[in-house]
Amino acid sequence: MLSERRLQVLRAIVQDYVGTEEPVGSKALTERHNLGVSPATVRNDMAVLEDEGFIHQPHTSAGRIPTDKGYRLFVDRLAGVKPMTAPERRAIHHFLDGAVDLDDVVARTVRLLAQLTRQVAVVQYPSLTRSTVRHVELLALAPARLMLVLITDTGRVEQRLLDCPAPFGEQSLADLRARLNSRVAGRRFADVPRLVEDLPEGFDPEDRGTVSIVLSTLMETLVEENEERLMIGGTANLTRFGHDFPLTIRPVLEALEEQVVLLKLLGEAGDSGMTVRIGHENAYEGLNSTSVVSVGYGSGGEAVAKLGVVGPTRMDYPGTMGAVRAVARYVGQILAES
Repeated sequence: MLSERRLQVLRAIVQDYVGTEEPVGSKALTERHNLGVSPATVRNDMAVLEDEGFIHQPHTSAGRIPTDKGYRLFVDRLAGVKPMTAPERRAIHHFLDGAVDLDDVVARTVRLLAQLTRQVAVVQYPSLTRSTVRHVELLALAPARLMLVLITDTGRVEQRLLDCPAPFGEQSLADLRARLNSRVAGRRFADVPRLVEDLPEGFDPEDRGTVSIVLSTLMETLVEENEERLMIGGTANLTRFGHDFPLTIRPVLEALEEQVVLLKLLGEAGDSGMTVRIGHENAYEGLNSTSVVSVGYGSGGEAVAKLGVVGPTRMDYPGTMGAVRAVARYVGQILAES
């Protein structure tokens, strides 16, 4: 276990390196931080931190920089989440409040996160499997052609066209719409099949074929396999950090093009807590020089998706964590009110 003083020295090294981009020496630490000890003592503490693998010397200069292990300890023990200022909170609220639908919410969130953190922003769309039904609309396009519209509690809208085996009258359509919503509105997707399995039996024989097709189309919509979608923005921000990547940013850019990789980075959507993966904690080799800060968002107490940022390990962790958490909270409020 490191002493409290050595933890302070590590904190000071991380803060200075993030702020200056230069390796940090003992003289600079004693001049910039009120550590209460001599430069010789700080040098000794830095030697211990280096032996323990928390900092290292990138070249022959006297300066040291944090390792992945050092950043990990900084995040776990030393870095609080920096609160957003009142103007920043108002700006977030104003920027997101004008969204007109779910796609607009996600697009605005990506732009906002990229601007606030000056990193690459990634936002996952709310997953259908973690959603509840808000409303099912049925529209007659022709005597034997219908449109099914599924609206979720997160504002997601799915539309499907279906052909009926026979003409389906307006009264039958209104009856089906009412009975269907009375059973599924406000219910979790996983519960829907059980709730509607006997619904065709309540209709006239000539209408049961259409009712069955409507239900099967609804079931297919609920279990879509291609539901895991995400949006990414701010990739150009990486060019500001070219020297933070050992050789080139190409592996990072290639990784960011892989949706499966990004979904794994964000983690399970049901986990709403803040997650920080640093450097080699990212399983994908191309992202070993980056850190990922992510958190769940949703309406109510349960997360329905994740959002976060990707940037170099030399990151303002308290500020980034604060921005990611604040944006997630506002997006959740918007979904709850939509």
